Amino acid sequence: MKSFILAIDRHVTGLCLSLACVILAVISCLGMWQVVTRFVFSQPSTWTEEVMRRLLIWMVMLGTVVALRQGALISVDLMLRVSRGAWRTTVRWIITLVNTAFFSVVLWFGVDLVWRVRFQTFASLDLSMAWAYSAIPAGALLALLATVAHHADPKHEELATAQ
Repeated sequence: MKSFILAIDRHVTGLCLSLACVILAVISCLGMWQVVTRFVFSQPSTWTEEVMRRLLIWMVMLGTVVALRQGALISVDLMLRVSRGAWRTTVRWIITLVNTAFFSVVLWFGVDLVWRVRFQTFASLDLSMAWAYSAIPAGALLALLATVAHHADPKHEELATAQ
């Protein structure tokens, strides 16, 4: 079971990282297009800012999954570094349970939010707001998988690049 979860997590984390990078590139291009249309053509684009804001939500939620899996989110690093034996196991379980509880609440309220805004549309586009806000429950669900995978196979890659 552990190897199955870690295999799924490896693919999901890689996909989340790739999608977050692509979304960042798209946001950068849209921002540049907005500057060009405003200052070169004197006709500001009406839809780019709104799309960039909504894509930022997706990018943050996907990036959170990757950061969580790599152990790069804020946690009780000092307690993990100084703890040994049974206390270290207890601290890891507490962190996992708190993360699971948090992302479960985010998932619950995220689904509720998507349900509430399903009939609202973007101001400049004829798209449902549910597409933008569905990043919250999707990211929370993927973060729950990353939490379980991180508990099963902890990685603390942020310490390697810390200064």
